[in-house]
Amino acid sequence: MQYVSQFFSILNDVFLKMTWLSDLIAWIVNNIFRLPINDTDIWGKIGGSLQFFIYDSIKIIALLSVLIFIFSYIESKFTPEKTKRLLSKLKGIKGATLGALLGTVTPFCSCSSIPIFISFVKAGLPMEVTFSFLISSPFVDLASTVLLASMFGWKVAIVYVVVGVLLAIIGGMLIGKLKLEKYIQDYVFDMKVGETQEVEPTKKERIQYAKEQVKNIFVKVWKYVLLGVGIGAFIHNWIPQTMVETILGNGNIFAPILAAIVGIPMYADIFGTMPIAEALVLKGTGIGTVLTFMMGVTALSIPSIVMLKQVMKNKLLGIFVGIISVGIILIGYVFNIFGFLII
Repeated sequence: MQYVSQFFSILNDVFLKMTWLSDLIAWIVNNIFRLPINDTDIWGKIGGSLQFFIYDSIKIIALLSVLIFIFSYIESKFTPEKTKRLLSKLKGIKGATLGALLGTVTPFCSCSSIPIFISFVKAGLPMEVTFSFLISSPFVDLASTVLLASMFGWKVAIVYVVVGVLLAIIGGMLIGKLKLEKYIQDYVFDMKVGETQEVEPTKKERIQYAKEQVKNIFVKVWKYVLLGVGIGAFIHNWIPQTMVETILGNGNIFAPILAAIVGIPMYADIFGTMPIAEALVLKGTGIGTVLTFMMGVTALSIPSIVMLKQVMKNKLLGIFVGIISVGIILIGYVFNIFGFLII
């Protein structure tokens, strides 16, 4: 059993954490750029920032491209029509659970989730099903789970998936129980959402789809990845650990609330938030606070709220935002208390 554990540990270091790449970039910074890597003087901080930026940028973009291709090929089986058909079979807690789980294995960002949400409403799917899907779809996907594991380990990645799915189920159930159908914008029910006949894609079509997903997602997120890595490098090398711990450490009872306030207005992909989260963890920020920040960015960015405003009336939108905000803040507090079990 020990040898099996060591084997997977080596695979994790080589292919996910890419420790060899970190060592290579450190060698380049030290020997080619002639910069030290430390936090004791300005040149060491510059060297550390450069090493962090180059290493994280290459690692995230390389992993992102490979993982998006693999999981898009797998996910090409889950067409919107097939997803709708699967969700129509269940309601209540079972329907909410299936909606949340399907949201994690379908490659929809919030931009593409909203048209799917409209088609679900038009098809008469229960509110708990549609909203569980809507919450989980931008929250969690397979590629981001593996990337999370490369930075924080599998325990943290699995916890992120579990709490994201649970929040989607609970949020969908609450909205379903409140019977808020009347607060969907009236025009949604009058729209004619095109139905396409479900055709099983060929292997060639699935490969082409996976290539297109890599291209489309890369074009959409690369700038946020570089921005996130840049912010992470700045936090990691220039902001004193004592300052981060004072503001966002476990000693500050309001840390998860502050993380939500900072994260929600941001517009970034989960891939862009990872290097920021990595730097915050290294500076002593509680894992719960980091989870709150990441969930706030991915689920409730201002552009997402603006788009949702087009299909929800103010009361439903307020309840939707309120449920998720309270949920991610509570998650922050719970995991700040029990985070030592997964770190």
